[in-house]
Amino acid sequence: MKKANRTVEGPDGLVYTARLPLSSATLNYLADLIRGHLKKIGSRWRALPAGKVATIVLAVLRCDQRPGDLAGGNGVHRTTVTRWVREVIGLLAARAPRLDRALKKIARKGGGVVLLDGTLIRTRRRTGADNRKNYSGKSKCHGLLVIALTDEKGRLIWVSATRPGRTSEITACRHDRLTAHLRAAGLGAIADLGFVGLDDSGPDADPAVITGYKAARNRPLTRGQKLSNKALAAVRAPVEHGFAHLKNWRVLGKVRTDPKGATAMVRALLVLTNREVAR
Repeated sequence: MKKANRTVEGPDGLVYTARLPLSSATLNYLADLIRGHLKKIGSRWRALPAGKVATIVLAVLRCDQRPGDLAGGNGVHRTTVTRWVREVIGLLAARAPRLDRALKKIARKGGGVVLLDGTLIRTRRRTGADNRKNYSGKSKCHGLLVIALTDEKGRLIWVSATRPGRTSEITACRHDRLTAHLRAAGLGAIADLGFVGLDDSGPDADPAVITGYKAARNRPLTRGQKLSNKALAAVRAPVEHGFAHLKNWRVLGKVRTDPKGATAMVRALLVLTNREVAR
């Protein structure tokens, strides 16, 4: 009696379909962006049409699908999918708003304040001394720090470059000269207690960064200070919605690629997030 040791999935593996929780407007925008890039560089042929390439890239970014799995289901090589993802990320990151232009745009619309906060994007733990700087003692994990600004409704307007997880939020803001840009635009920023001490302006100048009151061991907060902290917390709550929209892209759940490319990825996702939120 002979045994049939055939694989159930066949020689090419199983292929399944899934729904992307994104709008068709985002897909069309990305496909048009790819077509324009191909026309600019004079590329006459690709293994798949621009619309299909856009769908594959969105699947990688939104659902954190493995490039090898998508490559097998579309008849291309894994390195081809990886190259498409990097190419599209570069195109989108180039369209991310700059800090000074984003603040001037808010000022032209009549806004008076922006919301400031930072978040940690987790990365894969790697061995060696080069990865020690990515360990965050505050979050007790390896990651990259990102500073973001939103408007009063929580819509993201700017994200900073990614920095090692051990970097403090104040140090990252000072590296970007955030307070100087805020004063140049005539705006103020509302932040949490992690940014206390960022604004080092004189006592007679208007503060560029507004924070709450921090209690000390021998100096508890008064009732007025507690009410002030509660009011500021209610005002800055929408900034958490902005980070929630950004982290809906599951590729940011744990970055497995080279951390050097994380800045372009976050800025590319900022462009896509704003398109999804604005529709």
